[in-house]
Amino acid sequence: MNDRNATVVLADGFTFPEGLRWRDGWLWVADQTTGTVWRMTEEGVAEPVAEVPGGASGLGWLPDGDLLVVSMADRQVLRVDPRTGATTPHASLAGLPGYRLNDMVVDADGRAYVGDFGFDPQAFVARFGAAALTGDQAPTSILARVDPDGSVRVVADGLQFPNGCVITADGRTLIVAETFGSRLTAFDRSEAGDLSGRRTWASLDARPDGICLDADGAIWVANAGAPECLRVAPPRAGGPAAVVDRVTTGAPAFSCALGGADGHTLFVATSQHSPGGGAAGRVEATRVAVPAG
Repeated sequence: MNDRNATVVLADGFTFPEGLRWRDGWLWVADQTTGTVWRMTEEGVAEPVAEVPGGASGLGWLPDGDLLVVSMADRQVLRVDPRTGATTPHASLAGLPGYRLNDMVVDADGRAYVGDFGFDPQAFVARFGAAALTGDQAPTSILARVDPDGSVRVVADGLQFPNGCVITADGRTLIVAETFGSRLTAFDRSEAGDLSGRRTWASLDARPDGICLDADGAIWVANAGAPECLRVAPPRAGGPAAVVDRVTTGAPAFSCALGGADGHTLFVATSQHSPGGGAAGRVEATRVAVPAG
């Protein structure tokens, strides 16, 4: 396994940056606590795109190019007008079980897969202690699918804090990070977007948060429990997935994305504090060998 040198800071002053995505020559960032969605150049020059009063998290795009953003506290997915930044409701998940919405991935047909906290982690830790987060005592949660017409359905449950999601290049597999389960979990996807064949893709000595795919089918994993981002090679020939590369960051990592002009830049969102802990969030970057998939 390779251990890379530390990243460099591209931009700072965020409260809690999350949901990193690279698209159309921009790095997109959701600042959870302020609810501001930003887009940023490779050089770190940022401009605001939209404001989400419920707190912004997962980002994705519909086939027509409109941006979707998760509004966490009011449990909605919003559509952003690309010209004005105005937001309108796309779908409500308020009728589903859960506590606060989390990350999201959107497929090529505009289907969005959205995770939910399932419970209030801070209240849970105050009552039971941090060790209980990874035990059987912690509540589990759901992954919901939002279709392009705004209809909503639960497609998976029993997940231990579903977080970052990716869909493989062929569209046949969805992989979700279970933060408090310390694993990446894979599902087969049908042409209609249904999930089946649940299995563990990788077990990790980490708290996986945001994730992204590279061109070799490996997954970069932001570790919310340590200042690092891990590259995990897929299971092959019956063997387990394995950590094959590691990037050291300046603080615990909460999201990552591959991009840049040639696809070889790994962007990582980090923070010294949990959401609401002040303007300690940064976007860091480093060069990697394998570009985005």
